[in-house]
Amino acid sequence: MAAGETQLYAKVSNKLKVRSPSLLLEPLLGMGFPVHTALKALAATGRKTAEEASDWLRCHRNDPSLDDPIPQEYALFLCPTGSLLEQLQEFWRESKRQCTKNRAHEIFPHITLCDFFTCEDHKVECLYEALKRAGDRIRGSFPLVVPLALHSSISYLGFFVSDSPADVIREFATTFAMEVAVLADCTVKPCAKQLHLTLAHKFYPHHQRTLEQLARAIHPGHSCQWTAVLYSRDMRFVHYQTLRALFQYKPQNEDELTLSPGDYIFVDPSQQEETSEGWVIGTSQRTGCRGFLPENYTEQANESDTWVKHRTYTFSLAMDLVSRKDGEASSRRNGEPPPPQTPRDVSSIQALQATIARKSVLVVRHGERVDQIFGKSWLQQCSTPDGKYYRPDLNFPCSLPRRSSGIKDFENDPPLSSCGVFQARMAGEALLDSGIRITSVFTSPALRCVQTAKHILEELKLEKKFKIRVEPGIFEWTKWESGKTTPTLMTLDELQEAGFNVSMDYRFLLWVCASAKKIKRKGNGSW
Repeated sequence: MAAGETQLYAKVSNKLKVRSPSLLLEPLLGMGFPVHTALKALAATGRKTAEEASDWLRCHRNDPSLDDPIPQEYALFLCPTGSLLEQLQEFWRESKRQCTKNRAHEIFPHITLCDFFTCEDHKVECLYEALKRAGDRIRGSFPLVVPLALHSSISYLGFFVSDSPADVIREFATTFAMEVAVLADCTVKPCAKQLHLTLAHKFYPHHQRTLEQLARAIHPGHSCQWTAVLYSRDMRFVHYQTLRALFQYKPQNEDELTLSPGDYIFVDPSQQEETSEGWVIGTSQRTGCRGFLPENYTEQANESDTWVKHRTYTFSLAMDLVSRKDGEASSRRNGEPPPPQTPRDVSSIQALQATIARKSVLVVRHGERVDQIFGKSWLQQCSTPDGKYYRPDLNFPCSLPRRSSGIKDFENDPPLSSCGVFQARMAGEALLDSGIRITSVFTSPALRCVQTAKHILEELKLEKKFKIRVEPGIFEWTKWESGKTTPTLMTLDELQEAGFNVSMDYRFLLWVCASAKKIKRKGNGSW
């Protein structure tokens, strides 16, 4: 070990008295990892075990930022547990189902105790000691029940903590900030505003009443163990979009990213100009590597899903439990029956669901596109010199519909692959099993979308009952607006000739402008 590294290691070891970091750091140093990367791995994994840290280092062996002195950001939250947490999670699910996603869904139920702050990797253990000291100091005065009052406005819904308990919680946050300043030499800004537990934020105004009704089914007065939790996050990706990998992907080119199910990918929306349609460029949280990846292999995730839990401090209800047992014992000695238990009204939210039942719009993404599998040159791979189509791979479609302008127009209006057809049929089968009743069908004029709608209707046994209404207003115009050419879409006549049961009478709802040219419907059914 170099002299400078030995000195730093000794400084860290001597700084802490409650738990020697050598128990975690020494095995990593013995494996040959430098001190600064070992400390970085421990901070990134929550300082749980040396095994987790060594696994992290192995995964990040090709991480170009491994040696960069970039610390983690930390924050302290007060989180409910038990019955109250279950009620809040049920509210999260129902509010998302009935009123779509809002900002509150991006993080777990919590009360914020301080803003995010940075801490050097070799001082992280000091944060744990600060949390313990602050908790021990305030534990005796922490309220057994934290009273929560529902507050609602046009863009916010949540519980406010009343004054007296809020003062105790704020004192805990302030004490933590002071201890961190002394032990870790970090500046922490404790929450000085009204303490609150957010239920919904930045939602549509017409959803306010529904959200209020769902919130009234929550009973915040029940006894609850509150836990102070210290989390960390990677400060480089705070304002990035977060994706979660659904499927495994093996790179086909050296600039592509390896994906495993469950991987989190950070994507900067401002750096996507160089990507092709259907692809994004992002950084893997698991490996730290950056590259291109197929967007349809991922789903949207929340940034908080990538946060790392470090330590917790639970304000125990031991005193409340002891006093309750004493009271029950006294009642039994006096011959009095124990007080009746109040059953939880498990049907309250279900009854509310039935009351607020409404019609819904199902939004379905099209199946796998052939160009996303075989690349932008897919048409050259399946075309003969005289311009005829043949099937070079089983994942290519069996045939292509006839187009008046020839096969070349499929290049910018590609069909589904064979797997895409299977995906569409599976979606239709799932809808059939769910018992959902369909009343009308709208689709983008893109061939892949019309195909997806057709296969879904076939699985629902509704292909003859409903005509597909082709609506150009739901086509992703902005995807090709920045491109060099405007795609030529199949006309209604061509779609009908190809066997698609499209409506010839439907008049589309939106006028769409693209590249300063108005797209109008012509008499022959073209766009």
